[in-house]
Amino acid sequence: MLTIKRLSIEDAYILIEGARNRATEIGVPMCIAITDESGVLIAFERMDGGKVTSTTIAQDKSFTASGARKGTHEYAAAAQPGKPAYGIDSEIGGRLSIVAGGLPVFVDGECVGGIGVSSGTPPQDQDCAQAGIDFFMKKIGK
Repeated sequence: MLTIKRLSIEDAYILIEGARNRATEIGVPMCIAITDESGVLIAFERMDGGKVTSTTIAQDKSFTASGARKGTHEYAAAAQPGKPAYGIDSEIGGRLSIVAGGLPVFVDGECVGGIGVSSGTPPQDQDCAQAGIDFFMKKIGK
């Protein structure tokens, strides 16, 4: 029988907590989205002051990261004119994000979901997403 590892709602809240902690440290209120391994939204938080437009962007970043099993920043270089994935960001109704801040969540080598963060600069978004993953891994003992 095939067993699929996936994030629970409790796991999603841990990822959000870690990202929120980092966002608070750097003084940038973020929108934070957590998706399961297939890109379906599990949990979302818009911190007080998080940009309204970033609610959708964070969710799309998480969708891209979990569905593609790679960070959104990895698409940026490949999606430029003349590159192999040029125009990929217009696929799936424009949901594929090529802006840093979306990262897949791997546990024991298996993608179990994604985290997407938006409201800061792309490096700030990615930093907070990574902080969410780091916090989660520490909590689960990995």
